[in-house]
Order: sequence, then C-alpha cells, then structure tokens
Amino acid sequence: MSNIIDELRIDSNYYGGLGKSYLSNSDIGVLLTNPKDFGKTREDNKAFAGGRLFHQLLLEPDKAKDVPFVDVSTRNTKEYKNFCEEKNIDFVMLKKEIDEIVDLVGIMKGNMNFYMDIYSEGNIYEEPMVKEIKGMMWKGKADIVTPTMIIDLKTTSDINKFKYSAKSYNYDSQCYIYQQLFNKPLVFYVIDKLTGQLGMFRPTENFIRGGELKVEKAIEVYKQFFAEDSEDDVSNHYIDETLD
Repeated sequence: MSNIIDELRIDSNYYGGLGKSYLSNSDIGVLLTNPKDFGKTREDNKAFAGGRLFHQLLLEPDKAKDVPFVDVSTRNTKEYKNFCEEKNIDFVMLKKEIDEIVDLVGIMKGNMNFYMDIYSEGNIYEEPMVKEIKGMMWKGKADIVTPTMIIDLKTTSDINKFKYSAKSYNYDSQCYIYQQLFNKPLVFYVIDKLTGQLGMFRPTENFIRGGELKVEKAIEVYKQFFAEDSEDDVSNHYIDETLD
C-alpha cells in the first residue's frame, strides 16, 4: 500500500496512469448525469485553473511559480490566441485572474483561525489514499490531513448559498468518500470569490448519507456500463424520470 501512495503523490500518476485504476469523486457527476463522458479528459477552464492555483498557493507554492498567464483584458484578444498557439495549449489564465486568486489567498491566510488550522504542526498536505468502498476501489487526495480531521479548501461564488450548492457540486459524496478513505471527519474551509467572506462548514450525518447514496448509485451505473462483465453499452443510456 505504501508504494501505491508514494506513486500517487506524483500528480501525473494520480490523474493518469496508476490513478486511472481507481474511481474518484470527480467520476460521480459524470456517472450520475452523463455516463457517456466517463473516462474522458476534462478540459481546463477558468474555474478549474483558478481553484488549482488557489490550492497551490496555499499548500504547494513551488508549483505556482511556473503557472503561465497572459496580461490581456480578455481571451478574445489576438495576444491571448497567439500565446496559446505558441505554447500549444488550449487555455491559460489571465494576469488579472491570478491577481484575484492571490488576493483570496491573502485573505484566508490573514484570518488567524484559518491560518492556525491550515498550517498547524503535524499537518500533511495533498495526501492521497486508496481503499475499497462498497466493493469498488476508490482514490482521493486530501488537501490537508490534520491529527483530528480533513480540511478541504473551496472557493465559491456565493458563500451564503454554499450549503445548497455543495450538494450540486457533489461535495456530499466527496465528504463520504474521504471520510471512508482517511477515517476522519471532513470540514470545508471556504472563501467567497466575490466578497472574500470566509466560512467553515461542518457536514451533518444527513449530508454524508446523501453522499453515500450518490456513491451507491454511481457504482450501479459503473457496473451497468463499464465493469468487465457488463453486457450493456453506454450508448443505450437515457434519462428516465417523473415530473411533479
């Protein structure tokens, strides 16, 4: 097990290669909404890149040093398109977007309670784990593992609606999976991208149970279309629901 964990600490192994052998919370949404996209590479965009940079600046600052960017007003400019073409990439952040993320990191670091919890002695950062859950092998990489809990860092567009949007973004299934993997409670440390307001959100048993149900349903879909002994083709998938 230790050799696997060591390998998964390398990003290229976690997100590709060895990591492809495991299901993860990022598969939940695809399996539950459009399994035809299962296994496809996710295209980078502003939300993904911003969230990634936010985590790197807080937890792995060395990785943030080489993040490419273009100092232009929009992605519709000729300079932006030329930069992407020269670098052979489809997406890159704008300097103003990076500046916004840097400001958010400063706000979170500037709160004493958040700072002490994030950088407490003994914390482990970006720690992967694998485990069998409900008959399937799952992986997860915790932002911060403390002696007593898992801290998961999130940004949101409206922190006052986070308790509702958390389910839409499958943070409930993430919570269930990570608590199974690490055998510790998970708490979300959140910052509002627009206002800079901070919040700590502690999942209830009902929230976690909802995540467990999503995991069970996702496993059903996986077994139906993607398991070695599956006899159903994913092209046959369709939505069948009632309308109230």
